[in-house]
Amino acid sequence: MARIAGVDVPPQKRSQIGLTYIYGIGRSRATEILKQADVDVNAKIKDLDEDQLNRIRSVIAEQGGVEGDLRKQRQMDIKRLMDIGCYRGLRHRRGLPVRGQRTSTNARTRKGPKKAAVAKKKAPGKK
Repeated sequence: MARIAGVDVPPQKRSQIGLTYIYGIGRSRATEILKQADVDVNAKIKDLDEDQLNRIRSVIAEQGGVEGDLRKQRQMDIKRLMDIGCYRGLRHRRGLPVRGQRTSTNARTRKGPKKAAVAKKKAPGKK
């Protein structure tokens, strides 16, 4: 298995698709990286030699913004929103949808499973 940016890229995949296994790289960015590294888009990962893999690694390193760095950056952006107390930050803090979706029904992915309604205690009967 080829290891690029700390991720084991599956060897049986095409190089364009294999690069998408790295967090922060999609299809268009993978195509751009392969073009800059002068590697065939349709070549399988297992068919790439070490020189080609090193060129891909160097292009990704020079562009930056993948895996741990990107995850950390996104977390810091969300934390900043929560710290300044803006609407989006409050929605993140409460675990509700951030981008204006309805919450009366649906939104179960963000809110989690339904909480069961608690039955009231019966008032003591008069005799």
